[in-house]
Amino acid sequence: MTPGLLQSAQNMVAGLLDLGRTRFELFSVELREELARLAVTLIGGMAVLILCLFGIAFGATAIIVSVSEANRLTATICVAAFFFVLAVAVAFWLRHAVAEKPRAFDATLSELQRDLTAIKP
Repeated sequence: MTPGLLQSAQNMVAGLLDLGRTRFELFSVELREELARLAVTLIGGMAVLILCLFGIAFGATAIIVSVSEANRLTATICVAAFFFVLAVAVAFWLRHAVAEKPRAFDATLSELQRDLTAIKP
């Protein structure tokens, strides 16, 4: 093996290792961003859920108590039906929101795909 060929192979391996390190750094940054976003979403979502549950419970109780005693059963059924319809609407909205979210680590995957096509002869 000639020294020039060996040096060229070493440079190519060093370049590939450098490229791999850069891609893994990008992956780690994206992973940290996703974890931070997930933590904020979970904490915020739980707070919103608890506060909404309190509001809904007190509002429903106020509506049912304010109706005359003869119509309380009808008011209770109407309030329950309203909550079921609202739950179905939120479920469809959530399904739509999840479907629109870009896939995780999209930038890393696209960079790795670009590297793969550049390396292939």
